[in-house]
Amino acid sequence: MNRRWGISRVRLISRVLFGFGLALLLAGTTLAQDDAKKVYVMPVDGVVDQIMEGYIRDGIAKAEREGATAVVIQLDTPGGALDATREIVKTLLNAPLPVIVWVGPGGSRAASAGTFITMASHVATMAPGSNIGAATPIDSSGQDIGADLKAKILEDTNALLRSISTERNRNLDWALTTVTDARSYTADEAVEEGGVDGTARTLEEAIAFADGRTVNVNGQEVTLDLADATTVDVNMNPLQSLLHLLSDPNIAFILFTLGFYGLLFELQSPNFVTGILGGIAIILAFIGFGSLPLNLGGLLLIGLGIVLFILELTVTSHGLLAIGGIVCFVLGAAALYTEPGTPTAPDVSVAFPVIASMTLVTAAFMTLIIIAAVRSRRIGTAEGLIGAGLPSNAMGEVRRPLSPIGSVYAGGEEWTARAVDERTIDRGTPVRVIRTDGLTLVVEPFEGTGSAT
Repeated sequence: MNRRWGISRVRLISRVLFGFGLALLLAGTTLAQDDAKKVYVMPVDGVVDQIMEGYIRDGIAKAEREGATAVVIQLDTPGGALDATREIVKTLLNAPLPVIVWVGPGGSRAASAGTFITMASHVATMAPGSNIGAATPIDSSGQDIGADLKAKILEDTNALLRSISTERNRNLDWALTTVTDARSYTADEAVEEGGVDGTARTLEEAIAFADGRTVNVNGQEVTLDLADATTVDVNMNPLQSLLHLLSDPNIAFILFTLGFYGLLFELQSPNFVTGILGGIAIILAFIGFGSLPLNLGGLLLIGLGIVLFILELTVTSHGLLAIGGIVCFVLGAAALYTEPGTPTAPDVSVAFPVIASMTLVTAAFMTLIIIAAVRSRRIGTAEGLIGAGLPSNAMGEVRRPLSPIGSVYAGGEEWTARAVDERTIDRGTPVRVIRTDGLTLVVEPFEGTGSAT
């Protein structure tokens, strides 16, 4: 008995020790993972807007909260809103941990607002084949901005560049040329001029380039230790991705076009569904337009095209109104966006393939509508039905004087009618149907006795 009890105690103690050792191992692994160097990577592309600004701000705060060593912003932007740009610059200048901007991969750009964002980082790198600059001057925008306001915005923007250049020790003269002269630079040229720190073909090379560099983080000298660091992707949440997608100039144009398709189909065949979906698409398009340099003239041309399409449904023009609408649609799409109105605004336009595709779809859509309208005017239905063609000798009564076109009440409903000999027939006169011409009755006065109705 004692022997069995002793064996049981040994087994119990062994199990306890094994469990304790396993717990220590797991705890050590967790602590090792927590202590591992992590670099948070934030892909940032498209137009700079309030959504991007919130995404960068929240991403940097999350990285600091979760103990990241540094943050890398992978940048590719044509520019964007001045207010959003200033907020992003403010976030980067006051970041609680080092921020690296990599303009990449090759073919990417940091245009207009992207120039400010790149310069505001602690370490700025670019991929070969990328470019930076071209913060278009206000004077070339063609906007209705007074000279005093232009000078004020330009001076304010230059002051922002001076602040960034001083804080991050970058070449101010080089930075000013991107605004005053709208200059654009390749990666090697930007490095040579002191606008960015170096080049890197890949994200890993950008992190390796920053490793060992000493940067100023809120007044404290910090030496980056990124060797063997693991990268963690921090992407936009689904709602942010959707809202940011709307600021794409092509997406906004497509949504606007699809929206008017829905409204047009609602007018042709009321069903509420297409009208509601069309209205939602147009609202989403205008949300995107809010982040883009929208040209009111281009939008009005597209609107005129829509009016002509609607008139085509009600006026017999043999397709001329539809052709005019398509011409207005193409011209409006090509001129939908203006040149930049501020030094950070993007220089964007609707891509030609998108214009061509949507024009072809619109032409096909209007062709189908015109064919359906022509067929409905020529169609004949069975006699004796409400709305069907009336038989000859059917009786009726003039409701609206025929002079020569008016209306006649016959067969239980009111019809468009005209006299067979184009004479004028007064209201209340009994008439007899001679024939049906499409949806128009051809009648003559009835001289017999009895009720004409």
